[in-house]
Amino acid sequence: MLTVSRSTSPEPYIRKPKTPPDLPLPYKNSGTSLNSLLSYSHFNQSCAWLIISLLSVQIILLLALRSIPLSFHLFPSPYAVHHEDIAPSVTTVTDSGEDECETGRVFVYDLPSTFNTELIRNCDELNPWSSRCDALENDGFGQKAPGLSGIIPENLAPAWYWTDQFVSEIIFHNRILKHKCRTTEPQNATAFYIPFYAGLAVGKFLWFNYTSKDRDRHCEMMLKWVHDQPSFKESNGWNHFLTMGRISWDFRRSRDEDWGSSCIYMPGMRNITRLLIERNPWDYFDIGIPYPTGFHPRSVSDIHQWQEFVRTRKRTKLFCFAGAKRGAIKNDFRGLLLSHCHNESDSCRVVDCGGSRCANGTSAILETFLDSDFCLQPRGDSFTRRSIFDCMLAGSIPVLFWKRTAYYQYEWFLPEEQSSYSVFIHRDEVKNGTSIRKVLESYSKEEVRKMREKVIDYIPKFVYARPDEGLKGVKDAFDVAIDGVLRRFKEQEQYYKW
Repeated sequence: MLTVSRSTSPEPYIRKPKTPPDLPLPYKNSGTSLNSLLSYSHFNQSCAWLIISLLSVQIILLLALRSIPLSFHLFPSPYAVHHEDIAPSVTTVTDSGEDECETGRVFVYDLPSTFNTELIRNCDELNPWSSRCDALENDGFGQKAPGLSGIIPENLAPAWYWTDQFVSEIIFHNRILKHKCRTTEPQNATAFYIPFYAGLAVGKFLWFNYTSKDRDRHCEMMLKWVHDQPSFKESNGWNHFLTMGRISWDFRRSRDEDWGSSCIYMPGMRNITRLLIERNPWDYFDIGIPYPTGFHPRSVSDIHQWQEFVRTRKRTKLFCFAGAKRGAIKNDFRGLLLSHCHNESDSCRVVDCGGSRCANGTSAILETFLDSDFCLQPRGDSFTRRSIFDCMLAGSIPVLFWKRTAYYQYEWFLPEEQSSYSVFIHRDEVKNGTSIRKVLESYSKEEVRKMREKVIDYIPKFVYARPDEGLKGVKDAFDVAIDGVLRRFKEQEQYYKW
């Protein structure tokens, strides 16, 4: 972490400038006029009127220029992008007069379509097993979720989708094009966004007999394009960022024969900030953002109604677990939790997600979380899992067994005090016989209520709103992420450049 030293010495004495000697001035009284001053300065009457005329012309010109929009320019910028519905490069001011873009503005590169929209058009080719077109429709939110009828309030049903966990790249791209602090002039930008769908690009090449060159191709081409841009050359990338819709480890291949792409390890990525659903906690340029859930509020009213719904929900189980065994893993901890839950069936509810039965969420999972005070959240295939956000969205309190599942991941989006919204039980304690049920029963009803209330308060910060313009008056996960990036870049700009 960067530290800036501050001097503790007393404020230095500031020498006051000497007053210049008095100069002879013209005698003035209440009747002194411009003509008399000009006369004193040896200007004649005609010169005085000439100056008055020139001043009048200047005033008229200034008033006329003020009526021209700030985004007006005679010559188009060589950086001008070609996206439709470009937001004007003007200051956004709230009713209170405060500049909403005080921390800076974002310039969005007009990246060639092969790096983003073309991937969506070829959605049938993104997965070696099946089409991903259904998962990518509705601007990346996926198909509507009518199967939740009867579980959630009917008027909130249109805000629910079967959203895939790997679509944050699309969500961020759509939102940032309409962001209130977007600028079309790179010289006005604090941050530069690269709309590269890295996760979609590498997805089909992660399995079977594809080569390391196949997995690296799109990222290499993108970096070559970005490195040719004047704004990148000026900063060497320190004020650039992008969203990578998979976990960090899918882009950290060290050897050709290993898993994933080597995108993050490529020299050109060194100073670029990455937004990922799971970060490497020891990499400054990785920022963890929430997994997309199925709830995409259309308005602030949707959020408030959902919060009240989960707050007043009657919960019949102490805890629950939704997940599947990992048979190939020795001493599989998920299997241990499933057994533990089955043995405590009067207090614990299980959703066995063997195979792909729980892909993108199901009504059974949501209903289980809604009916439980606590939800068990072990690590997934990696240290994080989407289920932690599905759980909290339902007002259930997460029980964690690895600190890297949440505490070292989502600092901008979850409460700083970890025990205020979650329970931590070290996995080794469970392996050694600690009863999860007894640990959870040790919390009083009031303590559970306070923890649930903290979870509910933070729901807006980890859901992604439906409108491209966001929600007026409430910041969702996208807003929190962009604000955090702009704030970080502003601080970097003040102290150092990478």
